[in-house]
Amino acid sequence: MASMNRFKDKVAIVTGAASGIGLATAKRLASEGARVVIADINEEAIAKAVAEVKQAGAPDAMGSVCDVSKEDAVVSTVNDVLNKYKRWDVVVNNAGLMKFKALEQLTDEEWYKILSVDLMGAFHFIKQAFIHMKPGGTVVNVSSIHAIETEPLVAPYAAGKAAVLSLTRSAAIEGKPKGLRINAILPGAIDTPMLWDNPNVKSGVEKINPADVGKAEDVAAAIAYLASDDAQFVQGAMLRVDGGRLDNL
Repeated sequence: MASMNRFKDKVAIVTGAASGIGLATAKRLASEGARVVIADINEEAIAKAVAEVKQAGAPDAMGSVCDVSKEDAVVSTVNDVLNKYKRWDVVVNNAGLMKFKALEQLTDEEWYKILSVDLMGAFHFIKQAFIHMKPGGTVVNVSSIHAIETEPLVAPYAAGKAAVLSLTRSAAIEGKPKGLRINAILPGAIDTPMLWDNPNVKSGVEKINPADVGKAEDVAAAIAYLASDDAQFVQGAMLRVDGGRLDNL
């Protein structure tokens, strides 16, 4: 773990932060001095995550129950953060939803549900960042290598994650004059419940070489870089963190 203090005095919101990559990212930012906001829809898991983040070194941390697909919920979380900390410097748009279903069986409702979290959730927080963040603020969108190469049964997820890359480009262009940086990260196979609950993996349709499976902390380290001033000239970037797996698919 880094002994750096890149986020001293800064306030970071991490969505979907009660588990997996989100929690690892929250802990990494905490270890580097950030005050961290755990924004998650799972109310029960938030308190435990806040405690873990404080243990990781956060000078302060708070939880916020937030359904990122609903703009009013996002506005409410952001307002709570600004009221408490009087500033907001980083947002990591990590909340994601995945469903495994054949294309011809998917309903409009299922598409909208996934896109509302994976795409609109990122949009809602970027919009608030553009309204409230001061120059120097950063956004990191968690996309996926599914945005580039995918597999059967995950069409809405792959489409949503590809759209997040397009949103990152547009936001980077519009954010630059505001002094805000927006970048994206594309995790590959990462050791989280989302990977092992994948029916394609369980059935053996998708073969996973253990050497190709990364840790959530690997992704968190890359997110922390993009969110930090070390990456001050990195804008609109799409950084793969997949152990080179995509090169072999």
